[in-house]
This record gives sequence, C-alpha cells and structure tokens, in this order.
Amino acid sequence: MSDSTVVVIGGGIVGLATAWQVARDGRSRVVVLEKETRVAEHQTGRNSGVLHSGIYYKPGSLKAINCRLGKKAMEEFCRTEGVRYELCGKVIVAVDESEIPQLEKILERGVANGVRCERIGAERLHELEPHVRGVAAIHVPETGIVDYRGVCERLAASIRDLGGEVRLGVRVIGLDRDGGRRVVRTTAGEVTADTVVNCGGLFSDRLARLDGRQPEAKIVPFRGEYYKVRPHAEHLCRTLIYPVPDPNFPFLGVHFTRMVEGGVECGPNAVLAFAREGYTFGSLSLRDLAETLGYRGFHRLAARHWKAGLGEMWRSLSRAAFVRSLQRLVPEIRSEDIDPAPAGVRAQAVKIDGSMVDDFHIEDGDGVVHVLNAPSPAATAALNIGRLVADRLKPSATRSPQVVSAA
Repeated sequence: MSDSTVVVIGGGIVGLATAWQVARDGRSRVVVLEKETRVAEHQTGRNSGVLHSGIYYKPGSLKAINCRLGKKAMEEFCRTEGVRYELCGKVIVAVDESEIPQLEKILERGVANGVRCERIGAERLHELEPHVRGVAAIHVPETGIVDYRGVCERLAASIRDLGGEVRLGVRVIGLDRDGGRRVVRTTAGEVTADTVVNCGGLFSDRLARLDGRQPEAKIVPFRGEYYKVRPHAEHLCRTLIYPVPDPNFPFLGVHFTRMVEGGVECGPNAVLAFAREGYTFGSLSLRDLAETLGYRGFHRLAARHWKAGLGEMWRSLSRAAFVRSLQRLVPEIRSEDIDPAPAGVRAQAVKIDGSMVDDFHIEDGDGVVHVLNAPSPAATAALNIGRLVADRLKPSATRSPQVVSAA
C-alpha cells in the first residue's frame, strides 16, 4: 500500500492531535497547515488550562466518552513527554440550598460517567477551600491542570520526528478537487492531498463552505474574559473552585483556577465577540459581526438568553460587577486583588433554531473530514478526538470498532 498524504488544517490541539495520530499510524504522510507563526495561538493557548474529569456531560455523549478516554491519554502523554500537569482537584460549590437539586444532578452524571467524585458538606468544603462560601459541594479529586501550549509544542515536534510537517504562517484560501485528490490552496502555494481534515476552530464553518458544504450550524464567537489574582491574594484559592452552573445558560460561570505555571486566574464570563479573533472589547471585524448579526440562529439564541447575555456584558464592562460574581464563591476577594488577564474566544456552533450544538460534531465529506464543533472539554479530549478522526481516514475494514462517531 503506497503512502497517502493527509493535510490537517489548524495547529490547535485538536488539529495537532489528529495529525499526531495519523503520523503514528505510519500509513500516511501528514502536513499541518497553521496560519499563525506558532501553534496553539487561539482557543488552545487561551483557555483556563483545566484537565477536565467529564463530570458535567450527558452519559453516552461524545463529550463524556472522549473526555474520559482523552483525559487518561493526556495524562500519559504528559508523563511521557515531560509536559507539566497536576491532578489538583476541584470543588463545585452550592452557595445556597436552592442550588442543591442541580448539584445532585451533576453528581449523578459524574457517577454515571465513572468520575471519582463525592458530595461533601460545608465542613469538608472549608477544609479543602477555607475561603469559599457554600452549603455543600462536589469534590472531584481527579480534575487537574495542564500546560496545553506545552502539549501542542510536543505534538508538533513529534509529528516532525515521525516524518510529518507543521507549516506555520500558511493560511488556507481554497479547497478544490483534482480528479480523486484534493487541492488545498494557501497563501504559500498549493498542497495536494488524498484527504483533508478541517480543524479550523473559529473558522471551521467557513472552511467547510470552501469545500462546498453547508453546515447545519454557524460559528458564533463568545469572548471569555479573565482576571489574574495578585500574589498577595492567591491563598484564597487552593485548587479549582466552580459554581453550580445555571442549567438555563450554556456556560459554566466564572470560577477560580490555579494555573500549572503558578498563580490563580478567575473567569471567564461569556460575551459576544465582535470578531472571531476578538480578544478585546474594541476588536472589530465588520465581516464577522455582520455574519453573526445577520444570522437567524443568533437572533433566536439572543431572544432565548437575552437577560443572561446582558448580565455577562455588564460584567465585561464593570470590574465591580465581575468582582461581585466572584464574591458569591469567595467573599474575601476584592477589586484590588485582581488584574486583567488575556482573554479567549470560544468557537460555539449555533443552529438555525437558536440552539447551541452541545456535543462534538464531526462530518465526513468527499475526501474531507470536518471537525465543526469542538468546545470544552475538547482540549482534555483532544488525543482521543484525534484518534477518532484518524480512524475515519482508514479503509473501513481496518477501522477500530470501539471508536464512536459524531455524525
């Protein structure tokens, strides 16, 4: 069997994990195309660095399955490659009695997903996190923190060691066909491939449209803003502190995260970004904003969540409002205890009916595999998502039967 060429578009953690799995298989020569001058510049390098346990996700979903498998694989990769990680543990805190029913539902999911977790009372919570206010919590000792940029740098190095390429500063501008092969047009010339994998993240839907597809959902960018806790106040957080999420709002709420490189961050909120790579309030792309505001799916999403959305926007504009949201968990935190930290942008796929695509979503095309939705916990699950996608590239007779499919 002659070698084939697989082109992976996107040098984030999902793209690199996919390319790494393809390269390890040895059947194909792999080329990664990344438009930035280094890997992990966007979602991967700008998230909170959490190694998720899988406690929140619907049992049997791709998120649940791939998070559990991916977490084990990520821990093994970090041990083998010398990437920093730590299983520091996490608490999900019910601030008052009204949040107990939702806390119980999360615990049920965690148990069903095989997560090591337990409900604890206020006394045990305060032993773990002395400065947290809460009436009950879930303790998840296996949750961790990890250097995802470091993971990506090691993946890129390993891909090259295995005979593949990671080309930086190369933007994809077209996808064409030439007989039975695919031609990827870029700012640095053309690359011919047997198969293409679209791991474009914030631009995955546009890349799919370049391929002539019409995805059922469009990417709507949400900026997540963070603050860094000043050193004198870092003692207020020992591990990871999360609120009980609002079941009517599709984000987890602001939380405290101890970082693997040291220090503590708090956030993120979730506000509409005016550009797909809009990391500051003033970042504006007229094309991106017009596409979002002209999309009926966004109109319906906004109509459904306008009140929560206004609250998120107010926390973005008002430092005092952001601090008040943190004080629900840690009453001692003050405005003078935090400084702004770099923001991230989440690529959220939204359907025409206004619903957010909650699970991972992957579609096969004619010689192209499109990863069209890979929100959190995609970084944790990346090595297993990469295995799933790489498996799709094999002849059907050699595919792994245990790998689940998203579409």
